[in-house]
Amino acid sequence: MDARLQQYDDKMKKTVEFLEADYASVRAGRANPHVLDKLRVNYYGTPTPIQQVGNITVPEARIIQIAPWEKSLIKEIEKAIQASDIGINPSNDGSVIRLVFPELTQERRKDLVKDIKKKAEDGKVAIRNIRRDGNDAFKKLTKSEVSEDEVKQLEEQLQKLTDKYIKDIDALMETKSKEIMTV
Repeated sequence: MDARLQQYDDKMKKTVEFLEADYASVRAGRANPHVLDKLRVNYYGTPTPIQQVGNITVPEARIIQIAPWEKSLIKEIEKAIQASDIGINPSNDGSVIRLVFPELTQERRKDLVKDIKKKAEDGKVAIRNIRRDGNDAFKKLTKSEVSEDEVKQLEEQLQKLTDKYIKDIDALMETKSKEIMTV
């Protein structure tokens, strides 16, 4: 691949990876430990990811269990979960915290799918903005460094990259939407 195209390819790839990570934190009908990825716990004055202060397991399809390595962290972890947008109240037995995910209603599933589609659209807009930046940069090259034919070729290759990544985003959106709508 042309070195001038590589940076735009990398940016588009990062956009898709960001969207993938974002989708992983959206909860579908079953418990997914990735919903905790963005949560931070106050650990000796430092905001620390929950994964670094305890063991996270999924003992049943709709339950996430968090076993902190230090019992003193139970209150901090509960506080972080309650302050988050997960929408689930944690329960603890003094040594582990359990998050029980209720079955999603049809209405909630539809709302989640709308949210998924909006995030996909935002991702596509980001990809198109990267394409626009690339095309602008290629047009500036015209004056001295490259011929107009080369600029056209670079723009066509950038368009192919754009199409490929937009297809990837559509595929991600379809997969996540099906996952959410599956009861």
